[in-house]
Amino acid sequence: MPGKRINSQQVLDNGGFHKAKRLQVPENVILLFQPPHCPELNPIEQVWQYLKRRLRWTLPTTLEQLRQQLSQRLTALTPDVIASITGRQSILEALSVAGI
Repeated sequence: MPGKRINSQQVLDNGGFHKAKRLQVPENVILLFQPPHCPELNPIEQVWQYLKRRLRWTLPTTLEQLRQQLSQRLTALTPDVIASITGRQSILEALSVAGI
């Protein structure tokens, strides 16, 4: 893959639905499978932890208040904040070693 431009990487757990035999992955996308039973390595789990920590002490009294607070927190997630939450040095090193 050296020399090819990667536009996207997808980090996947080892669910069987992520391993379709006829799946066609574009050349500019790479799939990174995480070890089984390691939700802490899943980037979306990191985002949810970040959001839950910020909502923990808000104590909404209605579902609508919770929705509004969650919406505000999601809107405040900039690309830089998301990168700081989900960026993993091990993934960057693996891509570097692979010449990507």
